[in-house]
Amino acid sequence: ALAHLALVRYSPRPCHAWRAAVLRVFGATLGPNCHIYAGAKIWAPWNLICEDAVGIADGAVIYNPAPIRLGSHCVVSQDAYLCGATHDIDDPAFPMVSSPITLGPYAWICARAVVGPGIQVGEGAVLGLAGVATRDLQPWTVYGGVPARVLRKRQHHPMDNEQP
Repeated sequence: ALAHLALVRYSPRPCHAWRAAVLRVFGATLGPNCHIYAGAKIWAPWNLICEDAVGIADGAVIYNPAPIRLGSHCVVSQDAYLCGATHDIDDPAFPMVSSPITLGPYAWICARAVVGPGIQVGEGAVLGLAGVATRDLQPWTVYGGVPARVLRKRQHHPMDNEQP
């Protein structure tokens, strides 16, 4: 917390490379061109794996006692919450139970949306404003609501380097 405050929280907005370097020092695996904003909170940098060109906005919370993997070109918007743990409510000791989360390439977790433990968000999937993913999200599909439900398919535009 002290390192975040001293090295990241008050860094100038365009200093993405600096914040990526600090996260790498604390064990994060980040591809090139990741834009992690100063107001993002990452609980365990050593459990964060980002491919290239990932964006994590101000106010986003990555609670990752288990690994969280963010695919290439995915976005976690303002105040979104990736929650990688819960508690065993049937055990009197109430132990924490953590599960990894994976966001596929080109996925978008919109502002104030929540992804629960163990969820897989498919390539190109969108979880809309304040949606809550309690089950896996299918590729190239738009979801919204609590719990998240399918709203429509998302148009997929293959990138120049993708095979047909």
